Amino acid sequence: MAAIVRISSVCHRGVQPLFYRSSLLARPLVAQQKDQDRPYPLTARIHGSSSLSAGSGSKAASLHWTGERVVSVLLLSMGPAAYYFPGPAIDYSLAAILTLHGHWGILQVLTDYVHGEPKIKMANAGLFLLSTVTFAGLCYFNYNDVGICKAVALLWSK
Repeated sequence: MAAIVRISSVCHRGVQPLFYRSSLLARPLVAQQKDQDRPYPLTARIHGSSSLSAGSGSKAASLHWTGERVVSVLLLSMGPAAYYFPGPAIDYSLAAILTLHGHWGILQVLTDYVHGEPKIKMANAGLFLLSTVTFAGLCYFNYNDVGICKAVALLWSK
């Protein structure tokens, strides 16, 4: 900034610094549209899920957001707990938390990118089926095999 002011004081042709020109400050950020046929030229339709619409209330959305954060923190804390205290309780807790975390993450992707009522219903049904199969598979693995904690420990030991 000092260099710009110094150059303007050296040049005696009346050159003003770039950042002090009033014409730059008076210009609008968005150019006006010439034809006024459309009253709102920069509007677009925003797609959202029907379950989190404005009519459902902000309390439910706030509780859902809080629940997502709690699950994320629990998932972070389950790593050290699984390392120091491996067992069936931690294995089944990991199965539930991993499935719920993945379900909510994919649900947000579907909410953002799937449009149209029949497509949303099909995507949600597929997601519930995927989450159910994932949780059942992890529980089956915990019951009939070594469990999630010992499986990760076996992977790290090699």
